[in-house]
Amino acid sequence: MKIFKFGGASVKDAAGVKNVYEVLQKVGYEDVLLVVSAMGKTTNALEIVIKNYFEKSPALQSSVQEVKKYHNLIVMELFEEENNPVFADVNSLFADLDFFLSQNKSPNYNFVYDQIVSYGELISTTIISHYMNYMDIKTKWLDVRELIKTDNNYRDASVDWDLTQKNISKNVAKKILNITQGFLGSDENNFTTTLGREGSDYTAAIFAYCLNAKSVTIWKDVPGVMNADPRYFENATLLNQISYREAIELAFYGATVIHPKTLQPLQRKEIPLFVKSFLNPELPGTSVSKGADLEPHLPCFIVKKNQLLISLSSIDFSFIMEENISEIFALLHQYKMKVDLIQNSAISFSVCVDDKFGNFNTLKTLLSKKFSVAYNENVSLYTIRHFDEQSAKMVETDKIVLLKQISRETMQIVTKEEK
Repeated sequence: MKIFKFGGASVKDAAGVKNVYEVLQKVGYEDVLLVVSAMGKTTNALEIVIKNYFEKSPALQSSVQEVKKYHNLIVMELFEEENNPVFADVNSLFADLDFFLSQNKSPNYNFVYDQIVSYGELISTTIISHYMNYMDIKTKWLDVRELIKTDNNYRDASVDWDLTQKNISKNVAKKILNITQGFLGSDENNFTTTLGREGSDYTAAIFAYCLNAKSVTIWKDVPGVMNADPRYFENATLLNQISYREAIELAFYGATVIHPKTLQPLQRKEIPLFVKSFLNPELPGTSVSKGADLEPHLPCFIVKKNQLLISLSSIDFSFIMEENISEIFALLHQYKMKVDLIQNSAISFSVCVDDKFGNFNTLKTLLSKKFSVAYNENVSLYTIRHFDEQSAKMVETDKIVLLKQISRETMQIVTKEEK
């Protein structure tokens, strides 16, 4: 069996859904399981519904209506007959959403988030399953919540692998196109849970692992994985092959290749993962698998913008020792600072962080009690895997280098633009 994952961008409108059908016609759909995300920006739209719900905003109903209208337009464009059962099924899911919004008593934000946001995937897969049947591809729609069982850590649930393995082995049919939702699971009380960052890719990996799949293909609007983000670097080159280990290294430094959580179950059973274009499905794309670390072997560039470089030094010129560093890290963790680079000397300690939650000013006040604090805002962190002199020079041109760190395979440079 092969596992195909289609993200929100690939099914953002009726043309996208029709293109999924065309892709399946070209690459085959027997013994295939489709994992599908919510359509387009539906998750964002449902997050607005959740915000309005908790704020008791008068805009709640109109925000729900926006989601309904968006999906109804897609359904009307895909199906000619008004009596097609897709209309009743989609309306039934929206009725369930309305019922939850009117009856829920839980004040737990994360619980409510998972119950509401899940409708994006449930509706998208319902529409796509009906469309494939309409186009004479027989499908089996699977409610992933009956298959992937998790704990009740809402918004970042952990998988119960034994139970999930049993459920998937028993319920996934061969010789037919199976369609299910990415990102979702359920806890022991059958409440919906979600799997955290890159949850749909992870869902594909869970099914692949449990079914001993031949491969996983993630369909994107790019030809595969590039050695650099084309938005920031000219002449980005397609990587044909990446080893599991190298993909995990690149992800660690911030490349949006594949989340390590997705790669781990695939690596355990050596199931190859392909990143391919849904616009040109017959192109080979990128393979993430056992084998060569990188082919072609090129420097790989990862850039993180809007970072914060914090430099701490001891007020009395004493050494910054282990107990100081552990205290600093406890505070960084408490204030949700994502640390991307560390450098220390005898009396100073520097970190490049992502202040995603805007907590730096509070943190700075606390740090200033024990350390002299210097900082640079809006810096860029460049990571070059398999660097060479030319690639380093290219990154440093027309920039002020604030910090540089080199290991055997990796160079990291913190820069700011020259004025």
